[in-house]
Amino acid sequence: MNNMNNTTIWGIHAGKTGDADTLFRNKNCIAVGWAKMGDLSVLEPDRDAFKARVAEVYPEKKPGAIPNNAGQLLRFVHEMKLGDLVVYPSKSDRHVHLGRVEGGYHYDPKTEPGYPNVRTVKWLRAVPRTRFSQGAFFEIGSAMSLFLVKTNAEEFLAALEGKNAPVTLVEQDQSVAAVAEDIEETTRDFVLKRLAQELKGHPFADFVAHLLNTMGYRTRVSSAGPDGGIDIVAHRDELGFEPPIIKVQVKSSEGSIGDPAVSSLYGKVGTNEFGLLVTLGTFTTQAAHFAKSKSNLRLILEQANFPVVGEKKSGKYSKLLGFCSV
Repeated sequence: MNNMNNTTIWGIHAGKTGDADTLFRNKNCIAVGWAKMGDLSVLEPDRDAFKARVAEVYPEKKPGAIPNNAGQLLRFVHEMKLGDLVVYPSKSDRHVHLGRVEGGYHYDPKTEPGYPNVRTVKWLRAVPRTRFSQGAFFEIGSAMSLFLVKTNAEEFLAALEGKNAPVTLVEQDQSVAAVAEDIEETTRDFVLKRLAQELKGHPFADFVAHLLNTMGYRTRVSSAGPDGGIDIVAHRDELGFEPPIIKVQVKSSEGSIGDPAVSSLYGKVGTNEFGLLVTLGTFTTQAAHFAKSKSNLRLILEQANFPVVGEKKSGKYSKLLGFCSV
């Protein structure tokens, strides 16, 4: 990619709760809301015209918010150019999606009425959130829907080219002092990053076994190497004869786990036994549907792991995760 350092990079969000996530990823586009504004292309291409329209259709807006809203809309319509890069942190699959703007502004109130102001993009790469430094993630956690990415641009360009940008350990990252917009989400990313950094492979099985131990289970962890698909066997009694017997498979990779892996685990779960698959990544829709159809099978994403990590931590892993006593 030539002259990539001169490329403009835009960050964008799909709404506070990710309302437009499906639109972005399935329709290969980005969009902003402000539906009452109507077709933005009919407005004069200057900030005053956009401010006047915002004030007209959103009279409840505080005066201080109007310039900010108008500025974002003006940039989306007139300053964003073909070839610009887009960074979109998805709350749905917990990846950062990197793409290129391929279309001009158009008004489409039918596809997604809440997000009618649209531009076509080509998504080029999806990178797990934990591959980025805390500073980079703070930058794209902006409270604005649309914003320029400048401070950590090189890190996102490196990710787009498939390079592993150097990610410092969290306590060494100089940007940790920045204020996070969403404390809960930032804490989740902090813990996931530490797990991904420190517990790749077999150590992650030991970690999950430790969590099960703190929940009152006795565990047997398979030795490193081929294990036949079962990493941990958990049970309540000392000998492991009394139900429930839980067979656990762990995946420390940050990719997406598909139906074949889930089906394979379920095939090893006997009568009156339970299957549990724990991953630092995500599950495909097909895998999730398969698990929902089985009463004795559970899939745990990293999102679900964190309440357990927070509540069941003990001294063995407290230093690793950065927890302190309270």
